[in-house]
Amino acid sequence: MMTIEIRTVGVLGAGQMGSGIAQVAATAGYTVKLADVDLERATKATSKIAAMLGKLVEKGKLTAEAADATAKRLIPVAGIADFGDCDLVIEAATENVDLKLKLFAACDAAMKPDALLASNTSSISVTKLAAVTKRPGKVLGMHFMNPVPLMRLVEIVKAVQTEPETYTTIKEAAEKMGKTVVTSNDAPGFLVNRILIPMLCEAMFAVQEGVGTPEDTDTGAKLGLNHPMGPLELADLIGLDTVLAIANVLYTDIGDTKYRAPTLLKNLVTAGWVGKKGGRGFYVYDEKGQKVPGASTIGGAK
Repeated sequence: MMTIEIRTVGVLGAGQMGSGIAQVAATAGYTVKLADVDLERATKATSKIAAMLGKLVEKGKLTAEAADATAKRLIPVAGIADFGDCDLVIEAATENVDLKLKLFAACDAAMKPDALLASNTSSISVTKLAAVTKRPGKVLGMHFMNPVPLMRLVEIVKAVQTEPETYTTIKEAAEKMGKTVVTSNDAPGFLVNRILIPMLCEAMFAVQEGVGTPEDTDTGAKLGLNHPMGPLELADLIGLDTVLAIANVLYTDIGDTKYRAPTLLKNLVTAGWVGKKGGRGFYVYDEKGQKVPGASTIGGAK
């Protein structure tokens, strides 16, 4: 079976996830075109990635030569129209099905016929995304974990239409980026979030019902379950808006009440308190993204 050779990767979305994907792809040796709503945002993101590479050099985790070579492989572009020569495009936009469908159709129109198209979606049907393109067999999910440069896992999601060579090529690309691959069929939440989101929501229900404080809930998970982060800390890191979007997909598509989102989560998102990226979620964060000691948004049992 022949696999497609990937040399140039397009990344659509220069936020936290897209920037991380661009960084690991460039580090792996791919030429990366990074696009967002405009060239300014893409350029700002590539500058931030270069700064992060510089910090790795300072810590002795990367040579200056390797950092410079990686930075030179990152090319900010104005938009989807610049993806015409890409062999693979990875969409990393907000977890909104209507937006992703629109972006997938636009990418499909701009890309060369044999190029592969992947989504970093964490819950939305990849089969539905593939169906709006003229290359459904060349579409799949490529779900990176946050933060992308540190987390070793990529969850590859097979759409109903995904061709075997598409899967093989993307698996090899993910492994070249230093990732371990798990494979999921196309079902709501896939594998990782099917397990994770109910756990995060149950921790929120416990706080909502006054069972305990966010601090005690997280400490219990870390010391009692040997988790590296507490569920509420993790939710803040992921982004509470993203957690809510995934919970809504699970609840809507599966219909089981165990996937329903807590009112507390909905209220925090409505208030704009979406977690670490916004400076406040279950906890309060300073301008460097560090948790402010003793500052949490929600009280609970004493």
